[in-house]
Amino acid sequence: MKATGIVRRIDDLGRIVIPKEIRRTLRIREGDPLEIYVDHGGEVILKKYAPMGDLSDYAREYAESLHETTGLIALVTDRSLILAASGAPKREFVDRRVGTLVKHVLETGKPLPSEEARELAGGITADEDQPLFRSFLIMPIVAEKGPIGTVMLASRDERHLGSVEEKLLQAAAGFLARQMAT
Repeated sequence: MKATGIVRRIDDLGRIVIPKEIRRTLRIREGDPLEIYVDHGGEVILKKYAPMGDLSDYAREYAESLHETTGLIALVTDRSLILAASGAPKREFVDRRVGTLVKHVLETGKPLPSEEARELAGGITADEDQPLFRSFLIMPIVAEKGPIGTVMLASRDERHLGSVEEKLLQAAAGFLARQMAT
């Protein structure tokens, strides 16, 4: 564990303020849920909560399988970050905040092909330096309480994504949703 040298006191309501520098570094925003852990030594650990976080190994393996099967770029997200990428440099995607197109899928709970996305402003990631895709398909991962993430296939060339790719993404989304339920 890395010491920051920052000391904070707990107020009379049991609250503690996480310094702005740490929130910015860890990409914690107002309203973000945090998990609280206590280890055997009595240390309290705060971790940004991600319902899909426990599935990051599954997400990584599924993204790799999708890429190997289709030859396309495969991405898996939770509600705020891209968790896994295959077929493209991981630093280009992994741990980046999701953009407005992914948020649209999370809000509507419906798949979004690139043809329909052209009518919406924004991108896959929230970064200004957007990765360029000629075609893509974003599928929501829907659990009991609604969309918890997305799985997507994307291409940088003119390849059209059709019903086969849609079925693959439906299977991936269904698998990841069932893993969350167990």
